[in-house]
Amino acid sequence: MTHFWQYARLLLRYRALLVLAMVFATLSAGGLGAGLLGMKPVLDKVLGGVGAPGGTPGVAPGAGGKDLPALAADLNQSLARMGNWTPRIPDAWIAQLPTGAFTAVVWIVVGLGILTIVGAACNFLHAYLSLTIISRTIANIRRQAFRHVIHLPLRTVVSVGPSDLVSRIVYDSAALSIGFNALLSRVVAQVSKGFVAVLVAFWFQPILAGVALVAAPVVYTIIRKLGKRIRRASKSALQGQADLYHTANEVLSGLRVVKVHAAERAEAGRFHRINKAVVSQEFRVRTARALSSPLVETVALFILGGLSLVAIKAILNGHLDRAEFLIVLGSLGVAGASLKPITGLVNDMQQASAAAQRLSEITGYALETGHDARLARLPRHEREIEFRDVRLTYPNSARPAVDGVSLTIPFGSTIAFVGPNGSGKTSLLSLIPRLFDPDEPAPGSGERGCVLVDGRNIREFSVRSVRRQIAVVTQDTVLFRGSIRDNIAYGAEGLGLTSGALDERIRDAAKRARAEEFILAKPDGYDTMLGEGGSGLSGGQRQRIAIARAILREPAILILDEATSMIDAESEAQISEAISEFVGVAGAGAGEARAKGRTCLIVAHRLSTVLAADRIVVLDQGRIVDQGTHAELLGRCNLYRRLAREQLIDAPLPDAAGTVA
Repeated sequence: MTHFWQYARLLLRYRALLVLAMVFATLSAGGLGAGLLGMKPVLDKVLGGVGAPGGTPGVAPGAGGKDLPALAADLNQSLARMGNWTPRIPDAWIAQLPTGAFTAVVWIVVGLGILTIVGAACNFLHAYLSLTIISRTIANIRRQAFRHVIHLPLRTVVSVGPSDLVSRIVYDSAALSIGFNALLSRVVAQVSKGFVAVLVAFWFQPILAGVALVAAPVVYTIIRKLGKRIRRASKSALQGQADLYHTANEVLSGLRVVKVHAAERAEAGRFHRINKAVVSQEFRVRTARALSSPLVETVALFILGGLSLVAIKAILNGHLDRAEFLIVLGSLGVAGASLKPITGLVNDMQQASAAAQRLSEITGYALETGHDARLARLPRHEREIEFRDVRLTYPNSARPAVDGVSLTIPFGSTIAFVGPNGSGKTSLLSLIPRLFDPDEPAPGSGERGCVLVDGRNIREFSVRSVRRQIAVVTQDTVLFRGSIRDNIAYGAEGLGLTSGALDERIRDAAKRARAEEFILAKPDGYDTMLGEGGSGLSGGQRQRIAIARAILREPAILILDEATSMIDAESEAQISEAISEFVGVAGAGAGEARAKGRTCLIVAHRLSTVLAADRIVVLDQGRIVDQGTHAELLGRCNLYRRLAREQLIDAPLPDAAGTVA
């Protein structure tokens, strides 16, 4: 329960509302106590003292007893014995009270009815304020958890799994909300009512009430034992639900592949196995919860039954006032009814504790470095990019994806990276925007395992200032739900543009990306709303939106990771033309790129891209095999010749003697 209470302390942020909620809970419980106390004069009028110590057996019910003014005077005397601080009923009010037996009963019943209405209103206000506090607290927890997650290193997100993180933020916070509701809205109300009812019982018969409380340790032991079982099973069930969510998301995202391979039955079976395991864990939780209430009720009934037998004997012997006994019995019954739900509510809190533990694991992950406000801003790139003996090993990987790469890239140049699948092309380029950081070098190895921009280690500067200089376009275009305008302007907050200037930049970027024509053909133009993943656009159109987003940033470093590998020939031609124009490689070559002030790094798959590059870097198994121009590599690099033959579209093939046709 430690993690649950850590999150529960966040409720104290709303102290004023919390205090007010407690006040209303106290007033509601006070109304219940006053109602129980008010039953005593009613019973006195009805029973007329029959069965009281020294009473006369056989006297008819209703005979004898005190009238309402006398009862009010007795109440003042009881209050006076408690101390001078207690309030009194004014004598003038007592004089106005009716003396008739039935009228007195009516007055008392009306007073109890008013107390009931006031108590119900206070109960509502307590519940309303409690739920308000809980909703705001859970919203803050979700926000903080999400903010923490998006600031985690990509290495951590890949290791844990995005689906698992989403499950914890959404579903575990919902489970935590149930626990908070049990604690604040229900437990407080039930405990306060039960406590007041027990006090009333002690007021009239402390010995009987004390005997009844012997059930408390037994009930506590039952709740504690079953609570531990519920917490363990709940944690397993939540993990199973995360696996279930991950599986369903994975299958539905790749449904095209599932159908093509006729694997529906296999995937349904996989889902069934995971779902069956979840049901098993949930069954353990339900079993423990189902056992708790009957066990507690059984213990309470045995104790109450024994207490009733002892009290009845005392009444028959004239040693116990029957009206007081009925009040004590009724008060204990009310206390039991109020405290009965506590077992289930504690179980809810135990389940929430498992969710709280999973949420706390998220916040325990170390944040991505480079967000310290004290870090300097990296000046705009203008000389070179250097990889200095960098290595990168992914979590749970046996070998590094990048293994000891050293490379210098002059400013304004266009460099193409080629190699077999898994050779480390994307991994190497991901080091520049610090999506991953290189593995830490061995102690005493000097300044190795780092990426330098213009001779500066990028890890010593604000990561935002590094990324502001970089635009990345990948083959898997990422668009968000929102308008086309919003998607082009995504991440433009740091550019310092006015609304009008930003709108102008958006249109200019769309034109340069060859996207404006199809955008204006849409009914709402730039305000056209896109669905998840950019649904409503073709693959080529989505990619041109991504290119426009990159152009808008006017980056010093442009990274193109197979940006045209998954689109049709016509779209590819338009996108390639737009990119060439933007990076300055069309016609004039790299000199125009230098004039435009940007370096272009391309993971290449087409001959046209390779030929336009100033240099080609060949990678294999995370290492640089060779580098040079297309002609140079065809003449001396066997791997490049094979790649040219098998991967580079329309590449000139070397003959048997190694001569390029």
